[in-house]
Amino acid sequence: MKALAMTALRQLELIELPMPTLRSPHEVLLQVRCVGICGSDMHYYETGRIASRRVQFPFVLGHECSGVVMATGAAVQRVKLGDEVAVDPAMSCGQCDQCRAGRPHTCRQLRFLGCPGEAPGCLSEFIVMPESSLYRTYRRLNLTQAALCEPLSIAVYAVRLARLQPGMTAGILGAGPIGLCVMLAARHAGAAGIWMTDRLDYRVAFAHQHGATWAGNPDREDVVSHILHSQPAGLDVVFECAGQQAALDQAVELLKPGGTLAIVGIPREDRVSFHIDSLRRKEITLVNVRRQNQCVQAALDLVAAGAVNPDFLVTHTFGPEKGAAAFAMVADYRDGVIKAMIEF
Repeated sequence: MKALAMTALRQLELIELPMPTLRSPHEVLLQVRCVGICGSDMHYYETGRIASRRVQFPFVLGHECSGVVMATGAAVQRVKLGDEVAVDPAMSCGQCDQCRAGRPHTCRQLRFLGCPGEAPGCLSEFIVMPESSLYRTYRRLNLTQAALCEPLSIAVYAVRLARLQPGMTAGILGAGPIGLCVMLAARHAGAAGIWMTDRLDYRVAFAHQHGATWAGNPDREDVVSHILHSQPAGLDVVFECAGQQAALDQAVELLKPGGTLAIVGIPREDRVSFHIDSLRRKEITLVNVRRQNQCVQAALDLVAAGAVNPDFLVTHTFGPEKGAAAFAMVADYRDGVIKAMIEF
């Protein structure tokens, strides 16, 4: 089968790999149809690592995907041949203390698509997944939307974890795909206003066009002063979706006493810091968002019901033979890209 593999930093090639086979009665063979390029993919593409996870070349990236069931193990019950499915890229053991506590996303034996040392990614024609990671679409949404439900599910979980309630105010720092998905989830949760920032002007305009109450560029204006002028008491919740120290600092300034800072973005540095006096005096709650924690079905249901429409996120679509060009475009923020999708 064909797969798009990372063969060096900022270099991808279409290579031939053996066809994957079912090794467990609970596994399913999928024909991959749509794969979204994610910010974490770009970490590996540009630096070869995220924290302790380091790429060994060649390596197949990708974890946002949808597909069609081609074969099932003898014990599979959730899906059947020909089903279109969305994929939760996390594969948990179901037996450890974390899984038993309802935290399969922090499973002691967790394997994740496209994570070095855990599992190869989904930028290939076929993959094998446990049935527990698959969610039927019942053709209520298309395969592109099904793939988008992976980042959307992270946003749904982030909003739940931050306990955003109707009437609360929210800040979202970073207007890339994850930040925009958080905007969608926050709007659906009833946020009274959503203030967004990004260092790229085209993303600022995109956020404003698609539902932000206000959006601004911190490199061009004092976004903290502007937002606090509008909301002098401060914001109830801020979602940091940029993975940058400056955004974390701005988040603490923007929050009202007793507010919540939800850390969604992945910093490239091994350490970040906080102004502890401000954090302590405001009694800010910090929550770390680790992937989607069983929220894929909720994301699917929102899209299928028309409560959330993520279609606008996909600005570019490529075939796998153009995968290298797609990654280069995303890395360099060219051509107004928000979400690039690879279609097999």
